[in-house]
Amino acid sequence: MRIGIAGSMQHTERMIEVAEELRSHGHDVFLSRSAAEFVGKTDDEKEALKMHHKFARDAIRDFWRQMQGADALLVANFDKGGIPNYIGGNALMEIGFAHVMGQEVFLLNPVPDIPFYRTEIEAMRPTVLDGDLSCFVGR
Repeated sequence: MRIGIAGSMQHTERMIEVAEELRSHGHDVFLSRSAAEFVGKTDDEKEALKMHHKFARDAIRDFWRQMQGADALLVANFDKGGIPNYIGGNALMEIGFAHVMGQEVFLLNPVPDIPFYRTEIEAMRPTVLDGDLSCFVGR
């Protein structure tokens, strides 16, 4: 399968680990083209870099282009800012893109309890993995 991984860039290192695990099972996996630039940075540095990429590099549209022809989107929704299983605005848009393109949507962890858009996430019927990537083995 061709699988895109989305999530908060604060967790880039963890998303890379997920990508490597999926690759070990023969999947073609992609993250944001700029992911490597975030590795080893502090949260503040990542935040500044993220803003730079959104505005100067059109990161939202760039990831949308990468999503073309993918089979699935996996959202690596780890805790952030005191919110369990956080999904931010960008990841929400990427879930929407995948949904509209007919791609399967997977959440690594349960849907976050974010009242402003919980129902929108649920309406796109993602498969919640509860941290278990075994559904990708042999697929």
